[in-house]
Amino acid sequence: METILIVEDKESMAQMLKETMEAEGYHPIIARDGMEGIRRIRESKIDVVLTDLKLPKKDGMEVLRAAKEENPLLPVIMMTAFGTVDVAVKAIKEGAFDFITKPFDTDHLLHLIKKAVENQRLMAENILLKEEFSSLIGMPKIIGKSEKILEVAKKIQKVAPAKTTVLLLGESGTGKELFARAIRCLSPRKDYPFVPINCAAIPKELLESELFGHERGAFTGAEARKLGKFDLADKGTIFLDEIGEMDLSLQAKIMRVIQEGEIERVGGLKTIPVDVRVIAATNKDIERAVSEGAFREDLYYRLSVFPINIPSLRERVEDIPLLVDFFIKKYCAEMKTPVKDISKEVLDMLMNHLWKGNIRELENTMERAIILCDGKIITSEHISLSPVNVKTALEMLPMDGTLEDAAKEALRLAETQRIKKALQETKGNKSRAAELLDVSYKTLLTKIKEYGVE
Repeated sequence: METILIVEDKESMAQMLKETMEAEGYHPIIARDGMEGIRRIRESKIDVVLTDLKLPKKDGMEVLRAAKEENPLLPVIMMTAFGTVDVAVKAIKEGAFDFITKPFDTDHLLHLIKKAVENQRLMAENILLKEEFSSLIGMPKIIGKSEKILEVAKKIQKVAPAKTTVLLLGESGTGKELFARAIRCLSPRKDYPFVPINCAAIPKELLESELFGHERGAFTGAEARKLGKFDLADKGTIFLDEIGEMDLSLQAKIMRVIQEGEIERVGGLKTIPVDVRVIAATNKDIERAVSEGAFREDLYYRLSVFPINIPSLRERVEDIPLLVDFFIKKYCAEMKTPVKDISKEVLDMLMNHLWKGNIRELENTMERAIILCDGKIITSEHISLSPVNVKTALEMLPMDGTLEDAAKEALRLAETQRIKKALQETKGNKSRAAELLDVSYKTLLTKIKEYGVE
């Protein structure tokens, strides 16, 4: 049910609009002046603003500006009995979704509201993936069009407005921090701090002080009070990366923060309230860690209120060309060289590689290729891919999806390895390799091309 904010000072008009919205299944909120309207926008989750132009205390244009400042994607429909082309143009230029002149037909108004709701939905669906939208709110661009990445985008859009704790699951290098930042940018906490901390990168004896701070004299060398990451993230978002590496005793204190909303500094005697949204991430099998006693079960359930699985690059192969194009443009701009092209042969190689390091490995590969490439085209001589042994490759097979999906991936892996071995044994002689493999020469060439075998 969408919430419609009606900012109208005339009681009869406000009541009529309220009843009309309720009859259509919307949830209307009434504000009787511009100042109250602005307060409602800042305090509530509003889907559409319907505001009169002439209002007490603050006028409709000020309500419009406040709405756009709070959420650039929030649709605002202006109403006025003094409609002129100039006023309409000014409102549209300042970001109004549309303009309607009193007296108006309620069916026309409802049509505008329906369009505004649909427009906001479409923009929200694309905000993670379209640079022109993500730049509006300073959000890092997430690249992809695969079904799995679109599913992640939908989940992020649903959970972002709430304070709900989110657990991001996925392999190293899949971009979990990027998704955490996206959640923050789409949330009411977007204007407050985002504080990331890698729990695996800090020794466990120092991590507590890093997270919660310490009082003067708490331990040798603590010469002054130090604020922790939770202090710094107050009213904002803290991102606990690699939380699966956290010591059990510290996990209990994280549990208290989530449950009670308070921290205690190392060496401190009093609790300090904090208002922080927690987003955690891990590349571990966290359920297995719980069953083995390496991770607190109660903390796991607190963290995994809304789990999101970030797909590996192997699960979103169709996004590789988009990512490659992005990295080429990024590093060519950084290195101040003309944008380079990439040969189809190399793109096939990249799409058939197993990418144990995921997007991070792909990015490193492309940065290295651009440094090595003096010409206009990136070719195979500029690409260096790390070898993946069969055991590692089998461990990297997807554990979700259908049996048919798993079988196809296993077949691709097995055939790739066998073709490579045959070509090594025959020193690159494809005719002899085809005989060894008991397939036609044409079939071998097709598979070499399909799998990107060098």
